[in-house]
This record gives sequence, structure tokens and C-alpha cells, in this order.
Amino acid sequence: MKSEAIYRELLKTYRPDEFPALAEQIRDWGASRPLAGRMVFDATPVFRNTMMKHVALLEAGAELTVGFGRGIPYDPAVVGRLRESGVRVTDDPLPGELYDVVLDCAGANAGVRAKYGYVELTRSGMYRYRDCGQPVFLADEGRIKEIETALGTGDGFRRGMARFGYGDFSGRRIVVFGCGKVGSGVVLYAAEGGAEVIVVDDAEKVKPPFGASIVDLSDRAGIEKAVADAWCVVCATGIRGALCGRFDLSILVNGPALIANMGVEDEFGPEVPAERVLNAKSPLNFVLEEPTHLKYIDPTMALDNYGALEVLGGALAPGLNRPSKVLEEKILNTVRAAGSVAPELERMERR
Repeated sequence: MKSEAIYRELLKTYRPDEFPALAEQIRDWGASRPLAGRMVFDATPVFRNTMMKHVALLEAGAELTVGFGRGIPYDPAVVGRLRESGVRVTDDPLPGELYDVVLDCAGANAGVRAKYGYVELTRSGMYRYRDCGQPVFLADEGRIKEIETALGTGDGFRRGMARFGYGDFSGRRIVVFGCGKVGSGVVLYAAEGGAEVIVVDDAEKVKPPFGASIVDLSDRAGIEKAVADAWCVVCATGIRGALCGRFDLSILVNGPALIANMGVEDEFGPEVPAERVLNAKSPLNFVLEEPTHLKYIDPTMALDNYGALEVLGGALAPGLNRPSKVLEEKILNTVRAAGSVAPELERMERR
């Protein structure tokens, strides 16, 4: 079977405690085959570690098509490996093709036809589905995604900076725009590395974690001073053009600070040239062979797969649907019991 060859190959790289939730799906779904005969389109970013998600879908019996490109980062070598294994892959879904369910990322495939509904992996893609008349399961709208976006992306920020030769944070000042799930992860790993961290966000709504200080979004002078004195400025708002109009961007462009983006959108806007930003405005961690380690994305990938069953089950209402607490707790219990990420998860939940 296609999945067996891929799985054997992946086990040479990954330990079972790095993917406990997906391992449970692979085991259980291989027996129950809940997606047998279902046409499934999966547009998760294609990298070596996300292949484990594909294995679970294949074990479930899905007639799987893997989508890549359309502005979503991917590894061409992994695309080729999936093809060699007999998995159908495409960067251009046929206009008339109808799938039972579409598992999307960043709303890039909102135009691909689905008989029963959609699963969306990201918060930014949610806005593409606000007016959808079919059920849409939001894998980002829950506690589980925080493991990936806070712990995983924060770790990816640290490794990405090191890849460019800037791995020593000790005594440095790092300014982080946005203190949601991604931003708080950047703050965590920057602070643990010894940096002085300043968060730019709504001071009335946000309490900066891990000892960081905060400058309010409306404090133009405060933002300009923080940016002028920074060693590194990081965007983690998830909003296209988030910095536009907030302050004099020439201070950032012409200043000495390193600049990094940790979101999928261009948060800096056209006034900041791509060559001025590490990794040319693409998410910094995507310079890495494995942008986010499997142990951090395993719970999210499992939840995204469960979303297909939720959509096909017929119980979801048309429009946007959050994961149930019961489903999230099922996955979290598996991760707490058998996952190598469990100690970090405990630390995050205590904050």
C-alpha cells in the first residue's frame, strides 16, 4: 500500500512519541477505514513531517489528492516522493472536479468544489470562508493549534534566526508586533534565550507573557523608539500590511535592526523591501528543512484530519464551526500521555 512505504520511511526519522495523535489515527483508522472511498483534497503545506498526516488519511481509506503551491510553501522533493509512492499530487485542481471534503490552508483552495464541506487549517484562511454556505471546520479555533503556533513557531523562530547566524539572543532587545498565539511563542523563546522583549499590541487587552513589556498600538512615539533601539523586529500579527501607518517605517527600513516575519502574510507592506527582511518576507521558519518540528504540529494535523470526519458526519451547521472541547481533549490526552512535547505543553498551560 502507498501508506506503508511512506510510513516505513518516516519511521527512520521520527520516533512514535513525536507523533502520538497521528500514530493513534494510523492505528485506529487502519482498522476502521472511516474515509473509505471518500475523495479528499488535502492542501496542508507539503513537507517531510506533514507526510505523516497523509499516511493517516490513506490508512483511513481516503482517495487522496495532495494539493501544493498556490502561495503555500512546500518542499519539491517531498512532492516528488509522494508522486513516486503513487499519491496523486497537483498544483492546479481541475475546475470541474468535485471532492467529498477539502482540507485547506490559508483559504488558497476555497474555490475547489466540495460536496460536503471544508476544513481550514489557519486563522488567516478563515476569512475566505465567512460566507460559505457549507460546513467549515476551523482547526485553528481551539486550544490545540496553540501547541503549533506558540511552541512550534516560537521554536522555529529560534532555529530560523540561528540558521542566519543570529542565534545568540542574550542581552539583545527584540520587538514583537502581535502577542497572539504566534507572537507569544516568539516572546517565550526570545525571553528564554536571554533577550529583553517588547511587545507591540493593544495594552488594554493584552498582558504580555514571560516578563515582556508592552507598547500600545496607538503609541506612535513609543513604537518608533522601541524599533529604533531594537536588535530585531518581528511581525507576528497575521494581518497583511499590519505595520502600515502605525509609525514611520523609514526608521525600520533605514535602521540597523534585523527584521523577521513569522506570519504567512506580508505584514510590513510595500514600504519595506523584501530584501530588507530575513527570508525575503516569507515566514522565517520556512528557511528550515522542517519549519516546525513534528512534535508540535502532530496535534494540529490530527485535529485537521478529524475535521474531515466531522464534515462528513453531517452534524456541523453551514458556516464556520469550532472544534468541540471533547474532541480537543481526546487529542490532548493522547499527547499528554505519550508525546515528547508533554512537558512543554504543561508549561504553556500553566502560564
